[in-house]
Amino acid sequence: MARKGRPARFDREEALHRAMEVFWAQGYEGTTLEDLQAAMGGITPPSFYNAFGSKEKLFREAANLYATTIGDAPVQILLREDKPVRATVEAMLRLTVESFSQPDKPHGCLLVLGAVNCAPANRGAQTYLQAIRQRAPKVIRHRLARAVERGELSSDLDLDRIAAFYTTVIQGLGFRAGDGVPRAALLAAVEGAMAAWEPLTR
Repeated sequence: MARKGRPARFDREEALHRAMEVFWAQGYEGTTLEDLQAAMGGITPPSFYNAFGSKEKLFREAANLYATTIGDAPVQILLREDKPVRATVEAMLRLTVESFSQPDKPHGCLLVLGAVNCAPANRGAQTYLQAIRQRAPKVIRHRLARAVERGELSSDLDLDRIAAFYTTVIQGLGFRAGDGVPRAALLAAVEGAMAAWEPLTR
């Protein structure tokens, strides 16, 4: 009599990565429990809820995973102080475009497109992403403030205004990439944004 094989071990971390890509591609409201189960190898609803609690809790974990992996590389480029601040801002934008338009990944930004104009029952997911997006201008402003301290930028600049501009560029790139705009067009937008650097920092 043939012996039964040992059941496959559930890898929660791998399942979370797969869920992140499903949410990234389809958004919170466009993703069903069945979509998530299939992406995770066909786990049962009880196993799903035991591992993640709920769809919204899983979405929050997936958003955090995105922010600390896909979204973190441009941040780390920005925060480098061994290069001029203008160069780090441009490098951040260019790497952002790359991350939004990878050929083997969903296009656009999970943190921008993952939960937009949600139904009242799903507002928790939308509010959670809004809170994450609020970090962007703070990070950019911090880098600009360091440039002021180092004498690269004038101390009388309105740093909030500059940070708001480049945050809007980043989030706009996320929307455009999600619409399938080619990478070349996204990079052209980056060039335009960097052309505004001198007027903004003069």
